[in-house]
Amino acid sequence: MEIRRFGVGYRRPEGLLRSRGVEGQVIHSDGRGVVSELAFGRRAVVEPHSNPNTTWFVVIEGGGFVEVGGVRARVAAGEAVLWPAGVVHGAWTELSEMRAIVVEFSGPDDAALRGVIEGHRLLPGGGDEPTGPGGAGAPAAAGPGEGRLAPKPGSGPGYDPSSGEPW
Repeated sequence: MEIRRFGVGYRRPEGLLRSRGVEGQVIHSDGRGVVSELAFGRRAVVEPHSNPNTTWFVVIEGGGFVEVGGVRARVAAGEAVLWPAGVVHGAWTELSEMRAIVVEFSGPDDAALRGVIEGHRLLPGGGDEPTGPGGAGAPAAAGPGEGRLAPKPGSGPGYDPSSGEPW
């Protein structure tokens, strides 16, 4: 098991190139891409720039603003923004702080080149579907899912909201 530490105490205080008020820490880097954490202080900015890699900017705390290809939007925790390869993008905060996980893939998105990725359907016993397009023993493409969301914890009969958080 490998555990990587990031966050307060692990970030580089000098921040990123073309940034102001942003601290960062690389969590993982290899030939496939880079995963890092960025912490934006108040009035922090990553200046608009482009790079040759497809990147996801995943806001995990606070909120701020992003710009992609000249379009600006407000973002908050729980939202992810795609920064396509070769498109000018940036991020900033005004009166709030923001933390984001940045997942940068090596090169542009190749989804159009590879087509749809086939999934595998599992049988109740845990094995793959016995037949598929490749003949006997080949897994079948996944079909539409069936089911529903589980009930929210603490929302059922007898739940007392004054007892605190349900988890």
